[in-house]
Amino acid sequence: MRIGIISDSHDNMPMIRKACELFNAREVAMVLHCGDYVAPFALNLFNQLLRCDYGGVFGNNDGEHTGLQRIAQGRIHESPFVFTVGNWQVLVAHELASPGHEAAGQEYRLVAYGHTHAPEIKKQGKALIVNPGESGGWLYGSSTVAIAQLDSLGAEIIEL
Repeated sequence: MRIGIISDSHDNMPMIRKACELFNAREVAMVLHCGDYVAPFALNLFNQLLRCDYGGVFGNNDGEHTGLQRIAQGRIHESPFVFTVGNWQVLVAHELASPGHEAAGQEYRLVAYGHTHAPEIKKQGKALIVNPGESGGWLYGSSTVAIAQLDSLGAEIIEL
C-alpha cells in the first residue's frame, strides 16, 4: 500500500498542485500532510485528489484552524494524531523531538513528521520513519514529498 506524504507546503500552490498530480499518477491509497498548510485556500487542491483521500495534522504556522477544518471537512487533527491506514496504525505529527523514540515500543507501521524541512527516511524496528522535507521549497529551495510503501517498509523522497 502506497502512502503519499507531504509537509510544510506553506501556501505554495504550484508545488501543491505538482504534489497532488504526482500522488494521483502514482495511485497512492492515502495522502498524509504533516502540517503547515498555512491558509485555508491551500487545501482546495487536496480536495481534487482523484484516487485517494487525505488527512493530516496542524503545524505551528497554521493559524486559521476553523477555516482549514471547514475546507478539509474534519480531516485535519491536532498533532500528533494516529490514523488507521489499511491494517496499520500510522502516527502523523508536525514536530517530533525524537521521531525514533515515538516509534519505539509502539505498533506504528509509519511515523511521518515535518517541521524541520529536511527529508529523512529511516527504519526502526517494524516502523518506517519519514520526513518528506518541505514541499513549499521556501527555506531550502528544494520542494520534496515522499511516497512510502507500507507493505515492504520502503520509501522514496521525490523532488517536485
